[in-house]
Amino acid sequence: MAEVKCCFLRRFCSVLHHTTDIEHALRQIAQRTINTASRRQFENKVPEKQKLFQEDNGIPVHLKGGVADALLYRATMILTVGGTAYAIYQLAMASFPKKQD
Repeated sequence: MAEVKCCFLRRFCSVLHHTTDIEHALRQIAQRTINTASRRQFENKVPEKQKLFQEDNGIPVHLKGGVADALLYRATMILTVGGTAYAIYQLAMASFPKKQD
């Protein structure tokens, strides 16, 4: 019985020590100063995108983004048509139950 208590106390102390390490690390992170000079400066691409999407070239707006848009559009259409066909099939199977002999 004493061994069980001792083992429990060792585990409890180990967990307690681990949480104090985490608290110490969090305190260090919270105390660091944030340096705004090291932030990345991103190029403004909005005018380029506006020009691309407002161009009158006969392409629908949902496909003007390029190959990725075309692939997403096709995948969506395949899933929609496939799902509709499967739903109709399941409805037909539910409407005509199998005859029991």
